[in-house]
Amino acid sequence: MYRILLVDDEILVRDAIKENIDWGSMDCQLVGDCENGRQAMEFVMEHPVDIVLTDICMPYMDGMELSRFLHESYPDIFIVIFSGFGEFEYAQKAIQYGVSEYLLKPVTAMELREVIGKVKAKIDEKRGAREQMDTLLQTSEDYRDNALMIRSDALEGLVSCTRDIQESIHQLERLGIYLDAQSYRVAIIDLDAYSQLFQIGSEQRQESQLMTFVLFNISDEIVSREDAGVAYQEGSSRVCVLFTGEKNKEFENRIQLVCKEIQEKAGEAIGMGVSVGIGGWVRSLTELHFSHEQAQKAIECRYLLGGNLLIDMEDEKEQESRLSIQVFLEDLTEGLKTGSQKQVEMCLEQIVQQIQAARVGKSRACGYLQQIIRTIGYCLGSVTGDYEKELKQREALQAKISEQRTFQEAVKLVKEYAARSFEELQMLNSSSGHRQAALAMDYIQARYMQPDLSLNQICSYLNISTSYFSTVFKEMTGETFIEVLGRLRIEKAMELLENTTLKNYEIAEKVGFADPHYFGICFKKMTGKTPTEYARERRR
Repeated sequence: MYRILLVDDEILVRDAIKENIDWGSMDCQLVGDCENGRQAMEFVMEHPVDIVLTDICMPYMDGMELSRFLHESYPDIFIVIFSGFGEFEYAQKAIQYGVSEYLLKPVTAMELREVIGKVKAKIDEKRGAREQMDTLLQTSEDYRDNALMIRSDALEGLVSCTRDIQESIHQLERLGIYLDAQSYRVAIIDLDAYSQLFQIGSEQRQESQLMTFVLFNISDEIVSREDAGVAYQEGSSRVCVLFTGEKNKEFENRIQLVCKEIQEKAGEAIGMGVSVGIGGWVRSLTELHFSHEQAQKAIECRYLLGGNLLIDMEDEKEQESRLSIQVFLEDLTEGLKTGSQKQVEMCLEQIVQQIQAARVGKSRACGYLQQIIRTIGYCLGSVTGDYEKELKQREALQAKISEQRTFQEAVKLVKEYAARSFEELQMLNSSSGHRQAALAMDYIQARYMQPDLSLNQICSYLNISTSYFSTVFKEMTGETFIEVLGRLRIEKAMELLENTTLKNYEIAEKVGFADPHYFGICFKKMTGKTPTEYARERRR
């Protein structure tokens, strides 16, 4: 039975695929369906999967990022990407992530069955090759020479839960390795130069295998000398250590010292940075994958912090769920509008420090940077009035940020955008008309939820006539006061419909509509959908 996971943000697509394929007749089981890459990543961590069928464009984590994660963390999973015509060339770049097949949308049931058949054949071939290798190694005269490879294969399968646990344990015991212990921890030791921080070619990839073998020898020697556990090679590019012993402060300190010594000696021998991520304690062999996942999370901090790291997840505090940059974004907005360059720069630096301290993953870090970009874009759009132009600029920059290999490179792009926007705002605000329009936009954004907000109120606040204000405001923003107020109210309603479970009439009241029926009419006019239809599609 082949276990299949379906990933697509469109529920109609997922339903169509689930209903139109006779999975049983193909010896397959659809073990789950997810609406974005982040959900799929969490699902794979908890459930065995053989094949992932994924779309490309999805919120939170797209299909390319998911493919990279699977390629690096679950290399035995086969990936099939389906995409729109405009995304197909982009999808083909995913070959570096081990993607097996590509399908062009719309996908027919016949096409999908054919592709799944091809992937099943590849899985069978890989399984057959592995079984044949195991048999040959068991019976060959040079069995002892291959003991290290057998050990690594058994330990990797044990830790990742991709092989039967008892089978792995028996295989290790035949090699004289016994894993009975009170507690366990997994450490990942990775060469920075061959990681996702850098783009490497085929020659460097071959070189990485040699360097990894050197790293393994150093790790194995130190771990064996300290009688702290057992080292093994994971794939062809990294080394792992399974630490076995009692969970106490003394052994925790020994583990850190062992990892530090490996890092230093490997760095000296190979001449490049080495990063180490140490997962948390687990009580049984069946839980090893949790410690490995934590070690992987620690290694991924290279995106935020650079290379040559040693991160022990037992020392890390879980700050990710509590991280909020809203206060800093408000200060950033104030600095942009008041012309305080120092405040803008300080806010950006504070946000960067908060993200790094929280140890968030790449997707979450990029999400926070995108919040900064949106905030700056809104400030600029409120003065220029050209929201469409600002939106295109933001979307292009947001896409570019996700492509950067390090957090520092992405931050540099954001700071450059902030500097350009600040200069433009300074020039525009020197004009009295632009300044009055900007003040009016601030006034509307602060009071849009008041049902009685009127043009006369704003003109009284600015101390100008309604006719002059209407002319200036339309000239500077491209919209009338009524159009801006209506658009803003509907945009705020869309946010509430996506992120809350409030009733339609409650949302209408919160965004300044005294009449819920009129709110529904305005919402459909702007979005093409009723509030209920919109909420059903977007709420998660």
